[in-house]
Amino acid sequence: MAEINMIEISKVKPYKDNPKMHTSTQVRKIQASIEAYGWDQPIVVDEEMVIIKGHGRYMAAQNLGLTEIPVL
Repeated sequence: MAEINMIEISKVKPYKDNPKMHTSTQVRKIQASIEAYGWDQPIVVDEEMVIIKGHGRYMAAQNLGLTEIPVL
């Protein structure tokens, strides 16, 4: 079973061919949610630390200046 770990944000890489685009408005809403409630879902990465799911959360974390993020 996979487990959630806190990982340095610098080790995580966005998937360069991610088809989903997040507007700045969406990212700001995600930021506000993380600030108010914390993380409700980790970012899903593959074995090379490339994001499979959670690009918006990743961008929000960057904007918040977080150094660690939860990944699965």
